[in-house]
Amino acid sequence: MSSYKRADKSELEKIFRKYCTVQKDGEWYMTHEDLVCRYLGLVEKELANVDTVRLLASVADSTNNRLISFSEFRTMEGLLCSPDATSQLAFSLFDQNNTGRISFEDFKRVLGATVIHREVPFNFSCLLVQQYFGKEHKHQLDYLEFSQLLQSLPTEHAKQAFSSCDEGSRGTIPALQFVDLMSKIRGFRMSQYVRDHLMAVAGGSAARRVSYAYFKAFNQLLGNLDLLGLIVHRVGEREGNGAITEAQLLREAENYGQVTPLQVSLLFQMCNLIEQSGFIKAEDFQLLLPGATPAGVSMATSSSKPEAAAPGREKLSGIMEFVRAAYLFTLGGVAGAAGATAVYPIDLVKTRLQNQRGSLAGEIMYKNSWDCFLKVVKNEGFFGLYRGLLPQLVGVSPEKAIKLATNDTMRRFLTKKDGSLPFWRECVAGGCGGCAQVMFTNPLEIVKIRLQVAGEMAGSKVSAVRIVKELGFMGLYKGASACLLRDIPFSAIYFSTYAHMKLFTADKRGYNGVGSLFLSAFVAGVPAAALVTPADVIKTRLQVKARAGQDTYKGMVDCALKIYKTEGGRAFWKGAPARVFRSSPQFGVTLATYELLQRLFGRTFSAKIMQQPATPSLSQPTTAPGDARGTAVSSWPTGGVQVQLAAFPDHIGGFGRARNTFSCVENRFGLVFPRTRSSLPPDPQLAADAS
Repeated sequence: MSSYKRADKSELEKIFRKYCTVQKDGEWYMTHEDLVCRYLGLVEKELANVDTVRLLASVADSTNNRLISFSEFRTMEGLLCSPDATSQLAFSLFDQNNTGRISFEDFKRVLGATVIHREVPFNFSCLLVQQYFGKEHKHQLDYLEFSQLLQSLPTEHAKQAFSSCDEGSRGTIPALQFVDLMSKIRGFRMSQYVRDHLMAVAGGSAARRVSYAYFKAFNQLLGNLDLLGLIVHRVGEREGNGAITEAQLLREAENYGQVTPLQVSLLFQMCNLIEQSGFIKAEDFQLLLPGATPAGVSMATSSSKPEAAAPGREKLSGIMEFVRAAYLFTLGGVAGAAGATAVYPIDLVKTRLQNQRGSLAGEIMYKNSWDCFLKVVKNEGFFGLYRGLLPQLVGVSPEKAIKLATNDTMRRFLTKKDGSLPFWRECVAGGCGGCAQVMFTNPLEIVKIRLQVAGEMAGSKVSAVRIVKELGFMGLYKGASACLLRDIPFSAIYFSTYAHMKLFTADKRGYNGVGSLFLSAFVAGVPAAALVTPADVIKTRLQVKARAGQDTYKGMVDCALKIYKTEGGRAFWKGAPARVFRSSPQFGVTLATYELLQRLFGRTFSAKIMQQPATPSLSQPTTAPGDARGTAVSSWPTGGVQVQLAAFPDHIGGFGRARNTFSCVENRFGLVFPRTRSSLPPDPQLAADAS
């Protein structure tokens, strides 16, 4: 469907009625939350920033009565069908009184609500504002005048930010301040690759200083990425090998007055950070382009809507799909091994404590976790803490791959048609991941545990091969029932908690950095690990070979009854602290490592640069294959990159491009608003208007 084609009125009215929750005087209305959260899916309703929801809904709420009629709903659909929908949408955000003109007060109020302004305040007394609104701020801007102001805003804000850091008017600022400023005022125009290498761009050292010329050129370069991407693509195609040298780009850039030699130099510097090849290709340039999932309000990715804003997948050949799967499997294995190795001593202490049977003083070998740790080091040496590590590492790679893949697949399968994923379905998806991993990891788990406790017996020489021969195939699945009882609830609790924790730990633009991911994974591991400790104790007792005089167990129920009878209820929580201290940091290290590996090597399968004009037209969508749910995926060129956004069945006509248009408002003009309640303190002016 072309983006210019209006939706059928009767069909649009049916969809409108589906999302209405208020009836007044015989007419149905949408609330602001109905439009922004439930229908468009721009922010998560439960955590939504109230001011942001009101501001976004004002595009449709022309009467400012907090209710949206079908007439207003259809008017918004028509606006989104216009060829200049991005600028029209931005204008509507500022035109709070629906007068068709923007006053200085409107401009200040809305711009003041953005994340960028609150981090680096914009000086509303600057010359640029006076030139547009007059010295006394009495002139009001129409649509064409205001669209021109919007183009100048990012540059003016950057200039002000530099001046505020230029102590003594030296014309330079410290490299660390350069990195901080660029992240705050131009983060919406930077890819993750650029963010990660800002210090290298600044000269590679915190002691370096960045000149204003350098600072301005870098800002202009970010604004000219679309144009430069087109140049790189055209020259690369013309030369036949897809590569372009700095001299070739300089020569071609002479035809475009806004591209300077310093910008070209910076471009090559960034593209050649990984490999000093002396030329760049379209795929190298791809690293610099803003991601397909923008920050802030249009980044609707959350725990309950994982597919709603997820970029569509590229269609690869069968061989490349296999290569990609193997590649991700390898990264997951390396990350899992790093996490397991980091916390393995804690795991060994936990196992020794859980296997400690009896309640008489003479039968107790370890008083607590610390006592166990010290005795292992004293009696078995430092490497005694790593007994059984090899089978653990062998099992980590497939375990993590199976668990994550199953969870992801089930989340897709359980996602509703409107893109939402209820909490209970999240738990089911996670539980399925835990169930799938047991089939593979139980044999490795029992071998690991027997090796871990072997050091308690003097002169014991036990190997993994000997244990496998002794147990046989069926014996390797001893304790599998208890393993399922532990891993299914663990994964159900863990994955659902982790998804929600990412919402709380995301920065003001909704981005999760490495520290944020580590913290989310760490915190999610606490309840997951602690609450399933009883099942872990039972599993350990069933899988460890009983020594002479120790209780033996016929099964899971028999084991539980005997533990309670001989040791009391507290025995079920043996090793709980050690289990928490092991699982939480292990998952934190694993995910942080995986994130770093993805950033280092994860570009191999990224989208190729689009053959689109420098200023992409949103009126020409392309169609990509359906996603996993069988729904169509609309692909829109944004910033020179093919952006694939999962289409909602109810987003018809102009609403089919609504999410992407809000994204463009952010990426082009920096109008990023706080997405969640906890992102930023509320804006007093907007709060007053809302009341």
